[in-house]
Amino acid sequence: RTRGLAGRPDIGPLRDYASEQAHSSIDKAIMTLGLGHDALAHIPADAGFRMRPEVLREAIAADRARGVTPLAVVATVGTTSTTSDPVRPIARICAAEGLWLHVDAAYAGVAALVPETRDVLAGCDRADSFVVNPHKWLFTPFDLSAFYCRHMDTVRDAFSLTPDYLQTLEAVEVRNLMDTGVQLGRRFRSLKLWAILRHFGSEGIRDRLAEHMRLARLFAAWVDESPDFERLAPVPFSVVCFRAAPRGNAVAGAGNAGPDEAIPAASGAIDAEADALNERLIEAVNATGEVFLSHTRLEGRFTVRLAVGHVRTEERHVRRAWDLLNEKLRALR
Repeated sequence: RTRGLAGRPDIGPLRDYASEQAHSSIDKAIMTLGLGHDALAHIPADAGFRMRPEVLREAIAADRARGVTPLAVVATVGTTSTTSDPVRPIARICAAEGLWLHVDAAYAGVAALVPETRDVLAGCDRADSFVVNPHKWLFTPFDLSAFYCRHMDTVRDAFSLTPDYLQTLEAVEVRNLMDTGVQLGRRFRSLKLWAILRHFGSEGIRDRLAEHMRLARLFAAWVDESPDFERLAPVPFSVVCFRAAPRGNAVAGAGNAGPDEAIPAASGAIDAEADALNERLIEAVNATGEVFLSHTRLEGRFTVRLAVGHVRTEERHVRRAWDLLNEKLRALR
């Protein structure tokens, strides 16, 4: 807090760890902290795009051996592009190594409300800090993040700075959020989340989340059954990663894969052609104004993303997206 981190003789190189699929906000946080982007190690993911705990353990050991001090690990429940990290084994590693464990459950943490996916937060009870963003999949207008930490005294010690003009008579009884982060003034963000919770109730939210995941699995089934499209990642929640593949070149066996199974990589020979085709396809579909699809890259391949998350999305909307994809693909072909 006083001397900073740079140029201190008592602190050598530092390291934080996150999956190669982690959100870019993790990278920004490392840079904002003044650790330097090189202090973040991106741990390789497995075939299902989840952080590999054994590689994390090896990376920590290798860093210690060369004089680098490990600080923290960020595990993700519902990465932006794909799926979730195995939090339980990551938590065990953090406990054994004495590292801070932060769980980024910004997108999929709310899936724990649904009985079929209640285990998505398994191991998160061992985290030091945890975040979920209701503006992602809890029908709440942007922007709202909910932050939990079992060491709030540490957080307040780091950020609290109260000059005379900010002191109040209620300071002892009231926790002021200006003492828990960089921001001093802020909007009353929690009011809109309270309104959502009061309006829908836990049952209403649970039903809608379950329906979103059903629609995503339905769309994934259409992709798997099509000779013109291939799915590129598991579908544990409400995001489907896929792309158009030239007829006859779809990934062998993809149609037999379940929604939670990883999909093997396509041959590199058709990647450049397929990338260009899918870029044109997503532009053509979005230009209709009827749906909006986003994209990412998985294993270097341009990937189309369909995310079901709006409170009013119905099966007919997802079907229309599928029809538009096939219609525009035929036109481009």
